[in-house]
Amino acid sequence: KKEWYDIKAPSVFSTRQCGKTLVSRTQGTKIASEQLKGRVLELNLADLNNDEDQASKKIKLCIEEVQGRNC
Repeated sequence: KKEWYDIKAPSVFSTRQCGKTLVSRTQGTKIASEQLKGRVLELNLADLNNDEDQASKKIKLCIEEVQGRNC
């Protein structure tokens, strides 16, 4: 069974809510939030800043902390 987590970008970007990611549900010693930490996401800079001039640039973000269903 899998769970969806919302991805929130750092406050330097104008768009905070930037996507969702899938992770296996916590089972036994495998904790879902630990599986998310360190995950690297590749996002389009134009989507994060609402600026179409930056459409050719991609940026990588790493998940550092998980709070509830947000990471």
